[in-house]
Amino acid sequence: FVARTGNPENIRTIVRHPAHMVGSDGVLTGEMPNPRTFGTFPYVLGQFSREEGLFRMEEAVRKMTALPAQRLGLQDRGILRDGMKADVVVFNPDTVAAKATFEDPKQYPVGIDYVIVNGKLVIDNGTHTGALPGRALKSQ
Repeated sequence: FVARTGNPENIRTIVRHPAHMVGSDGVLTGEMPNPRTFGTFPYVLGQFSREEGLFRMEEAVRKMTALPAQRLGLQDRGILRDGMKADVVVFNPDTVAAKATFEDPKQYPVGIDYVIVNGKLVIDNGTHTGALPGRALKSQ
């Protein structure tokens, strides 16, 4: 949602739709990646959900997790439940916000205190641990 184009009201209409899912095609390449790489998810949580009230925080999380997993047929992902695979993001709903800009895109968001990926702590008290346990999912 960090973009230089697009009608802001159209974007808000789209994100409010019940079938809208949150995702990003941002990748970490080059010195100046698109700010969506660092900012998409905290922007939705902080700006669209908390600040603008376009949907409840729980719905924002569902749009990032359960809804995409269901749509993509990832039956063992998307919700926290025994037997499911999950990465976990612990965030403060009162402070989570994107900091990435086009001028300075490599900015970690605020309000995300802990991230666990494949059982490994990746963000510890807001600081990257250096761990890189993630992997790409391939279609079956």
